[in-house]
Amino acid sequence: MAKMEPQPGIMQIKPYVGGASSIDGVANVIKLSSNENPFGPSPNAIDAFQRAGRELHRYPNTDHSALRGAIGEFHGLDPDRIICGVGSDEVITFLCQCYSGPETEVIYTEHGFSMYRISALAAGATPVKVRERDRMVDIDEILKAVTERTSLVFVTNPGNPTSTMVSHAELARLARELPDHVLLVLDGAYAEYVDGFDGGARLVEKYDNVFMTRTFSKMYGLGGLRIGWGYGSAEVIDVLNRVRGPFNLSMAQQAAAEAALRDREYVARCLAENTRLRSWLAEALAELGVPSDTSCTNFILARFASADEATACNEFLQEQGIIVRLVAGYGLPNCLRITIGDEASCRRVAHMIGRFKGGAPGSRLMLLDEDRMDDEGPE
Repeated sequence: MAKMEPQPGIMQIKPYVGGASSIDGVANVIKLSSNENPFGPSPNAIDAFQRAGRELHRYPNTDHSALRGAIGEFHGLDPDRIICGVGSDEVITFLCQCYSGPETEVIYTEHGFSMYRISALAAGATPVKVRERDRMVDIDEILKAVTERTSLVFVTNPGNPTSTMVSHAELARLARELPDHVLLVLDGAYAEYVDGFDGGARLVEKYDNVFMTRTFSKMYGLGGLRIGWGYGSAEVIDVLNRVRGPFNLSMAQQAAAEAALRDREYVARCLAENTRLRSWLAEALAELGVPSDTSCTNFILARFASADEATACNEFLQEQGIIVRLVAGYGLPNCLRITIGDEASCRRVAHMIGRFKGGAPGSRLMLLDEDRMDDEGPE
């Protein structure tokens, strides 16, 4: 009797591992490993979620019309060209399921989101990794990697875990120079952290071979609910909807996401705090000899002298009850990705990295009073 075997590619997948959320023996940890909004979701979103609980015996609507309408209204997009999913991860899965498969190739960059490779393998496609240059997506390297078998190209912008950003002009060049049979997917999970950035929507409007994904997990603080969306041509949306499950988003998910989107005052406050604390933390660590690229996200990628130093600092921070993210699995072994938390968390992680590094004479970190970190703001 023949042995049961999974589809080709499945056993090549290493399951995705999210940021750690606990430390053995430590009751109250500071979690800065998953790029979550430290202020949580809008109170309006929480209220909407709770109200939806009264209707848990009802099936949700299948077309997400109210949420798509709200997204379209706020971003100036055609709601009929929007698809909603269980996080942008599910939309990425739809794209690979519909546009890749055996005998096709899916391009992603060396520091790109690991779900691109996982979703490509799950669809039976061959993932093709291209190098970046100084933690920046290199458009020329992508174009060199394109073959007749290429079906999808994934670009995260701004990048994770790099935090860097590709210009609109370079992405437009990529869209123009890709062959007609290749779909360019712009992953805009962190687009909200760049003031005035549309995540690639203008490129979707101009080029039929461009698709954009977005999420409610970052700025909107709804990572625990898993809500994402995508925007593309009517033809692509029609294809994706043919594989989307009819009830993939619950009523509670849809209601909370719409309420979060409409609370613009709350989003503005979160953005302002992230911008302020991100700048402070990057400067504080730079004084200690731990540089980072200019971040366009809600985290910084702290660079250490070596992989050993990054690992040692990570272990030291864990001993102090602080969780950050080692990113060796993303090809950055000498780096730690540090989420921008609230003010107390930013001060705490900076202070502890200062202790790990031995401080620096005259550094403002040497002047911090550890006992007052919970009630003093950064400079």
